[in-house]
Order: sequence, then C-alpha cells, then structure tokens
Amino acid sequence: MHRVSPRALWYWAVRAAVLWTVLLLPQVIWWFADGDGGRLPHLVVGVPWLVLAAVHLGVMPQWRYRVHRWEATDTAVYTQTGWLSQERRIAPISRVQTVDSERGPLEQLFKLANVTVTTASAAGPIKIDGLAVQDADQLVADLTTRVGQTTGDAT
Repeated sequence: MHRVSPRALWYWAVRAAVLWTVLLLPQVIWWFADGDGGRLPHLVVGVPWLVLAAVHLGVMPQWRYRVHRWEATDTAVYTQTGWLSQERRIAPISRVQTVDSERGPLEQLFKLANVTVTTASAAGPIKIDGLAVQDADQLVADLTTRVGQTTGDAT
C-alpha cells in the first residue's frame, strides 16, 4: 500500500495549529482583560492547554502519517485512515460511481490534493487525503479508466 505525501505532515500540523490558535485566543484575551486579577487562574487553565496543544502538534501528524495508506488495484480501492480512531475501507471497482479530486486553499499551499471515491455504500465515500497533486491526478485517471472498463451498474 502507498503512503500519503510527506508534505501531509506539515499540512496536518498547520491545520491543527490554526485550530489551537483559535482555541487559545480566548485564554490570551482573558489574560490581558483580567488586569490585576491574579495570574494563578490563567496558569492553571493556560499551561495544560499549551501542553496539550504541543503534544497534539508534535504527535498527531507523525501518527497519522504512519497510519494513512491507500491502494488502487484492478479490482478494488483500499484505504486506511485515522490516528485515534482508525478505519480500513475497501470498495470494489464495480461499485465505484464517481471519482473526484479536490484542492482547498491550504492543500494548494502544500501542493496536496484529496481524492474522493463515491460508491453505493451506506458508509459513504472513500476519501484519500494528503496526496501529492501528481499522484492524485494519476489516481483519478487510473480509476476513471478502470471504472469505465467495468461492466455492471455500480449499485
């Protein structure tokens, strides 16, 4: 099975850093707005948040990179994703209905793309996030060709 792009490590870290910045902003505002109200409550709340943010930013991208895998064969699309909760999905090529690629602003910054394989499954589409753009383009082209060669109605 293939790994996602190594640039996905930085993408995940930056995306998480944005989230932590938004979550920590009220703490910083409280710190400055409190004036002489004492610094102990700020330390009791702020230090654990900072430690949690640092651990999350240091561990999560590495962990996700070690877990995330994907493969597309003549018969199926396989994915393995997650970091705390991990999921493995397999979609037979005969069940594939659409293959899409998407690049948001942050993905474009890191030269990454996401591929979504939609099937008739009630579990929803299979998503492969964090691919290098050329890998995503090649995967979409390959899957489109394979799906076009498959007989059946994809249901």
